[in-house]
Amino acid sequence: MLLLLIAIVSKLTLSYCASVDYGQAPLLLEYDEKSFIDSIYGELVESEESKKHKEILLREGVKQFKYPDTGYDVTQLESMSFQETVNFMQSIDTQQMMRRKSHEAYMKYQLKLKLPHPDDTSDITDDNPNLFGGIVTFARAPHFDCFNPINDDKTIDIAIVGSPFDTGTSFRPGARMSPEAIRSASRRLGLGLTPVRGNGPDSKLSKIDPYKSNFTIIDCGDVPMTPFDNRIALNQLYRGERSIHKHKSKKNSKKIPKIITLGGDHTITLMALKSAYEKYGEIAVLHFDSHIDTWDPKVLGGGISDYMSLNHGTFLHYAAEQGYLAKGSCSHVGLRAPYINANYDQDHDEAFCGFKKFSARDIDNFGIKELSKRLKAIVGDKPVYITVDIDVLDPSYAPGTGTMEIGGLLTRELLTLLDSLEGINLIGGDIVEVSPPYDSNSEITSLAATSVVDSLLGLMVVTEVEI
Repeated sequence: MLLLLIAIVSKLTLSYCASVDYGQAPLLLEYDEKSFIDSIYGELVESEESKKHKEILLREGVKQFKYPDTGYDVTQLESMSFQETVNFMQSIDTQQMMRRKSHEAYMKYQLKLKLPHPDDTSDITDDNPNLFGGIVTFARAPHFDCFNPINDDKTIDIAIVGSPFDTGTSFRPGARMSPEAIRSASRRLGLGLTPVRGNGPDSKLSKIDPYKSNFTIIDCGDVPMTPFDNRIALNQLYRGERSIHKHKSKKNSKKIPKIITLGGDHTITLMALKSAYEKYGEIAVLHFDSHIDTWDPKVLGGGISDYMSLNHGTFLHYAAEQGYLAKGSCSHVGLRAPYINANYDQDHDEAFCGFKKFSARDIDNFGIKELSKRLKAIVGDKPVYITVDIDVLDPSYAPGTGTMEIGGLLTRELLTLLDSLEGINLIGGDIVEVSPPYDSNSEITSLAATSVVDSLLGLMVVTEVEI
């Protein structure tokens, strides 16, 4: 009898709690007795333990979940003067009342939330891609350790690999940070077919989504490169690219993986060319840059230090000297930076290194279609490597780079020109000289670099698939 009396008194005392069960059943709070946040997030934050804790707070009077009714009727506004309306709306009680009315309307029409079982992780695994889930890879591509021999039997059609190296620069460093920045900017790639890829509705490239082409695109991560000795660092990159080339491809006609390297300063291209040369022989290089980068080391770098004779302005000289280049089938595109020794530099570039030259203003002189036609004629059917220094773009479109030169290409012009090369035998490529420390707050340089890689992927895939 005593227990019954206690139960009745308790129920009367806790009138704001509609139902409390002290057995196994959970504590039930009617809607009017819940706080705003509980009515929305209750299912998310509540557990059996938290419900019991809330029950204790209710019984002890420490917490009351029911919001007091202000007693105001919103229809009062109709009979108020302007100033009275302002005073009314600014009062704390009115703000609480308006908030409550809005919340009641929301709760009336909200959909019932159904959360998965606490042990259900099916929607947060790597099989369920999300812009912000998992490790950051290029376009959320799968990853494995491409450099470990135990993985040599795994298929790679196209590899993305980072080269965090910038100790071959002559002006502003920072490019060692670019692989991470480019990957971060690529999160939204691969979400569907783009309306601007290719050049018109008859272009095969316009029908290609490289991320859904059944090509095995693997992000191999970055090659660990020491910042203390360029010779060791570049050798590390070479061995990394060589190990990727050992994998088998099922889609490429040569059964050799194609590699896109995220630089790094432009020195890294030499090691990518060395590894590609071992697989394909002499390579036609399309070099998008504001600088020629074929400088004789005696002119740039080597005159100061033999150690620095290999740098981001001389690597193509060494590529020619080593026989990696198909001389006469290589071209510069977007040149506008001054020569160091005009007569010597131009003669050396053409006669020794075997390059044709197109300036940034040739885009205006005869247009993208004519330029792409000439470039395709120059490379022919040879294996092609495209290396893009982001400073080929005007600084207004790519401020985050080491050696800016005014008067460059627009981002749209560069991407259109790359797509216009549809049909070339592209076996490798890179994007270099992105320096995140000098980029804008919106990271437009990294975003431009991401689009370059996207275009290279399209060019690699389009020649290997049937539409």
